[in-house]
Amino acid sequence: MAKEKIVLAYSGGLDTSVAIKWIQDHYGYDVIACGIDLGEDKDPEALRIKAEQIGAIKAIMINGKAELAEDYILPSLKGNALYEGKYPLSTAIGRPLIVKKLVEVAHQEGAIGIAHGCTGKGNDQVRIEVCIRALDPSLKILGVIRDWGMSREEEIAYADKNNIPIPVKKDNPFSIDANIWGRACEAGVLEDAWVEAPEEAYTMTTPIENTPDQAEYLEIEFREGRPVSLNGEPMDLVSLIESLNEVGGKHGVGRIDHIENRLVGIKSREIYENPAALILINAHKELEFLTQPRVVSEFKTIIDQRLTNLIYDGLWFSPLFTALEAFINDTQKVVSGKIRIKLHKGTHMVVGRQSENSLYSEQLATYTEDDSFDHQAATGFIKLWGLSTEVFAQIHKKS
Repeated sequence: MAKEKIVLAYSGGLDTSVAIKWIQDHYGYDVIACGIDLGEDKDPEALRIKAEQIGAIKAIMINGKAELAEDYILPSLKGNALYEGKYPLSTAIGRPLIVKKLVEVAHQEGAIGIAHGCTGKGNDQVRIEVCIRALDPSLKILGVIRDWGMSREEEIAYADKNNIPIPVKKDNPFSIDANIWGRACEAGVLEDAWVEAPEEAYTMTTPIENTPDQAEYLEIEFREGRPVSLNGEPMDLVSLIESLNEVGGKHGVGRIDHIENRLVGIKSREIYENPAALILINAHKELEFLTQPRVVSEFKTIIDQRLTNLIYDGLWFSPLFTALEAFINDTQKVVSGKIRIKLHKGTHMVVGRQSENSLYSEQLATYTEDDSFDHQAATGFIKLWGLSTEVFAQIHKKS
């Protein structure tokens, strides 16, 4: 009788590498390893061979970079998604796409469920399991590492005992997640919030002291909220993001050291590198300020924050996300134009803006003789604007 099959979300890291053998030994399932390349710069063929050598009956590698950029990064960029004002959600954005692919593979291969290597104190267990239930509630879910309850040191020992090749050792226990939108690094010495992150925690960005002394200027063009060209050269979204990661990283842009409030109720210390994400979000926000009226900008800020929290909390496939995305997309109809950015010594500053939909009028804003603003209209405006406050003060003057 054939064994039942489980699809394992496979990255080739410590947790998912040891999970292949653990699932076979302790659950009795055949394992189909499924890796989704979102831009982590790993060799898919090497990962496939490794998974099968460990014991997977089949290893499926999927290139998801273009889909990540179009269907997940772009909606997040239009919503200026920065969790707690700092983190561009690079890991969180990738999870719903990974789950979508895992569910598709489970259906294709006749698997009864999906396994993941998330820990019991992380956000990803929530994101992955909520998304699985949203897409196919009938699938069984295995939280292998969470159920196992081993420490990272014990996992490393288990891997050594069973001759499982892993990318970490006791003297370098960092946990890494990366895609084209950024890189996350945690564990090891980073767990001490007082200790400065060592340079080996970073790979995408140059230390400030080694960045170029000469500033560099970039020009990014947007069409309806979508970045379409860099320095006058039209680019697909993946290429544009990868180019900005390279140039931004060269100037030390994108380093984030954050004490983050996790969904599960604890704080964690996270090191992120997001050159392209921070540059694009900053540029996009500035173009919105130029092209959207005040009432839209104010309300969109509220919607952006709600969208950001939904993404962080694993609710990408919720009906509220769909509704918020519809509002955001409508606001992007006017967000077209060019933004000029100055990169220098870890900073990225918008220094120029241009749009055919610009609401900025130099004639209204100027203090020169070309001023076209009606100064006399201000008197009546102030009187009416403050009238309710004035009446309140008169009524309650005695108290």
